[in-house]
Amino acid sequence: MLHITDADRRRRLATRHGLVRRFDSIEDAVRGMTVLHATEAATVHLSLWARVAGVTVDAVDRALYDERSVVKQLAMRRTLFVFPRDLLPAALGSAARRVAGQQRGQLTKDLIASGITKPEEWIAETVSKVQKVLADGTARTTSELRGEVPELGWMRPSGPGELPVGPVVMALLSAEGRVLRGVNAGHWRLNKPAWTSAEHWLGSVPEPLEEPAAYAELVRRWLRTFGPGTEADIVWWLGATKTSVRRALADVEAVEVELDQGAGWVLPDDTESPDDVEPWAALLPTLDPTVMGWKERDFYLDPTDKPFLFDTNGNAGNTAWWDGRIVGCWLQDDKDPAAPVRLVIHDDVGKVAHAALEAEAERLTEWLDGVRITNVYASPQMRGLRLP
Repeated sequence: MLHITDADRRRRLATRHGLVRRFDSIEDAVRGMTVLHATEAATVHLSLWARVAGVTVDAVDRALYDERSVVKQLAMRRTLFVFPRDLLPAALGSAARRVAGQQRGQLTKDLIASGITKPEEWIAETVSKVQKVLADGTARTTSELRGEVPELGWMRPSGPGELPVGPVVMALLSAEGRVLRGVNAGHWRLNKPAWTSAEHWLGSVPEPLEEPAAYAELVRRWLRTFGPGTEADIVWWLGATKTSVRRALADVEAVEVELDQGAGWVLPDDTESPDDVEPWAALLPTLDPTVMGWKERDFYLDPTDKPFLFDTNGNAGNTAWWDGRIVGCWLQDDKDPAAPVRLVIHDDVGKVAHAALEAEAERLTEWLDGVRITNVYASPQMRGLRLP
């Protein structure tokens, strides 16, 4: 059995993720990474800054909202991603469909708990009203929709209190591919979606693939970007079952290989070792696709650093990379009005690494031009703890 070492995996990561040789375009970068995380709006722009030379905020917004060559879609693990358009049918037939089922089930329970005796009828009627409102092609925020569809203001139990049901209904419609996030109604660093119909935004509603073919396509793309990886990596990334993943691995004729941590998988035409690369530096944002590509991260992360850089659910904060490994994090100086990027990195990485990472920090500071990024998923390290 072919043995692929951790060093080989780090070389693959560097060359495939646009961190040594940049992608030519935004669309190439999104496709090369399979998807970009978009739970935090700024992650999309910062992930592309790290991978596309000369990219600007305006160029990212044009791709998302004018050209619509890449699209925000709720999918794997009930997470928002930016997809290349050609991958939407696979998402809608697999991971998004699974999320939609979960959302519908939770919404049904919430409605029953709040006194709705026929929840399925309520959902069908409310969804129909939302779609009729959006049929005119005008994008609306959830708040604006609530003004025209009062049912979205119905309160559901949430912990000790109550919350409006509107966001849950819109999440359901998003997972089902019936609505999409149109132009962002706020600053680029914030998620304030204005909803629009899929037909209006894309010109037609994507036809979901059958589930086996859909999962196979997502797994094929994942292996091309992140392979080799373990079964546990793929199950976690997809938010799917082992049965679905094993079937997909068989469908794409994946080849089993030996990793330093155990068994892994690659595509059948992907068994050759990549060329060596020069040491490289990168600053990646919260929930960046490279950092979030695998569940089992020991090949690029010292296990003792994980409590500082990830939350208990495995969500990553900002990270600083040197030669294929995470060596710390970056954050912005909250005492300086210019919001310069500062580094918190291991002292033992050496002068060359320090200099390269400081150069990246200066480059990112210039690109941000005083814009301060706020993070929901700020890691303990970003909140002020220091690496040992």
